[in-house]
Amino acid sequence: MNSTHQISAESLSIGQLETIIAKHSTVSLGADSAARIDRCRKYLDDKMATCREPLYGINTGFGSLCNITVSADDLGQLQKNLVMSHACGTGELVEPRIVRMMLLLKAQSLSYGNSGVQRETVQRLLDFYNNDVLPVVYSQGSLGASGDLAPLANMCLPLLGLGEVIFKGRRCPASEALDALGLKPVVLQSKEGLALLNGTQFMSAHAVTAIIEARRLCRAANRIAAMSLDAFDGRIEPFGAEVNAVRHHHGQIAVAETFRDLLEGSELIARPKAHVQDPYSFRCIPQVHGAVLDTLEYVTSVIEKEINSPTDNPTIFPDEDIIVSAGNFHGEPIAMPMDFLAIALSELANISERRIYKLIAGVRELPSFLVAKPGLNSGFMILQYAAASIVSQNKGLCWPASCDSIPSSQGQEDHVSMGANSATKLLRVVDNCRRVLAIELINAAQALDFRRPLHSSEDVEKLHEEFRRVVPFIDADTVMSPHIEAAVEFVRNL
Repeated sequence: MNSTHQISAESLSIGQLETIIAKHSTVSLGADSAARIDRCRKYLDDKMATCREPLYGINTGFGSLCNITVSADDLGQLQKNLVMSHACGTGELVEPRIVRMMLLLKAQSLSYGNSGVQRETVQRLLDFYNNDVLPVVYSQGSLGASGDLAPLANMCLPLLGLGEVIFKGRRCPASEALDALGLKPVVLQSKEGLALLNGTQFMSAHAVTAIIEARRLCRAANRIAAMSLDAFDGRIEPFGAEVNAVRHHHGQIAVAETFRDLLEGSELIARPKAHVQDPYSFRCIPQVHGAVLDTLEYVTSVIEKEINSPTDNPTIFPDEDIIVSAGNFHGEPIAMPMDFLAIALSELANISERRIYKLIAGVRELPSFLVAKPGLNSGFMILQYAAASIVSQNKGLCWPASCDSIPSSQGQEDHVSMGANSATKLLRVVDNCRRVLAIELINAAQALDFRRPLHSSEDVEKLHEEFRRVVPFIDADTVMSPHIEAAVEFVRNL
């Protein structure tokens, strides 16, 4: 039976989101959220009945058309036109899991009572979420400035019975899905189209997904690197408590402690060493993995603030009798952190590739390219090539999208964040990082087998045993691509 989650004013953590998704929880509006939405809508209706002033996006045009007043009879059509005209997404389809996240985060953002929407509109977002009616959304088209205008327009078209959705495994007109569920199209009222399209939910959904995956990758990277360290006959001293504590970085201290725990009881790590120190890719794991961990924690704190905020425009404050047109839709606060996380995960892959290189280098009594008969067999030579190619691609992807801005809307929107590009390429870096770590695991497991009869720790040996169920020891040249893909799926589930 599915669990339930009620949208409320309490802060929603990324951990909670991960649980909601994993448990396929049904999501509903809490009573307090419903009351806030209703109060704000009533305030806006009353304001519209008496106000003679232009209110941006409520009784005016949009963007550089903000000085054109729209008659009261046309306000609903104004909002519908906005959604239709802004549905300019293009490129690849956004993954279904991210579209579901967008629906949920948009409902959360509208629930604070600062957006002026009808409760029915928020409920329809949740109807789509709960029934797996996933609008067809495209990955390109957002500047991350007035929010994610194009992708959110494509996401919200189906609320009006327009556009397309993925429903019951099939791409179909939104009207078919609404009919199947006995739902009618939403009739937008003043300000609602703007509330739906202004906001950062495309960026935020990508960021949340990346953070969830990055947490797994950090845990996986430590376990895989521990196997590599032991298989390389590395030293444990750089992971000692004292040497890491004196530098004070929380991530570094935590990673060092993790490695001490992971390698506790290893015959390999405990044996006398002929070498005085290890290469940086092994010796500096606490400093590099730790910096990635610290970056992840920082980015998490920023994104959690974002997903617990109304990010549309104008922002309405019923109790203060204020309607203010400002810039809370601007993606800059999360664009730069997303670029930062991409850099961190790229470095996690970068140091992993260097360990791969060392494991195949034919040093410390390991055979060249980790094969018993080099020459006749190339062994793991090209695995390192593949990892190097991916790491190089990451370096290109890590150019910060937030460094760029192209004016739009006849100069009214003259500085944009490009955060949507930060978001989409961040997920590419996440996937690339996973692939490099998978290749490292193939190498580490192979190298560990060459250390027999000595054994590593209980934790490392358990990981090795589980991995050997999907990727075997390679004693002669074979086609490696299937093994890489098997390793990638294994790391995905670590």
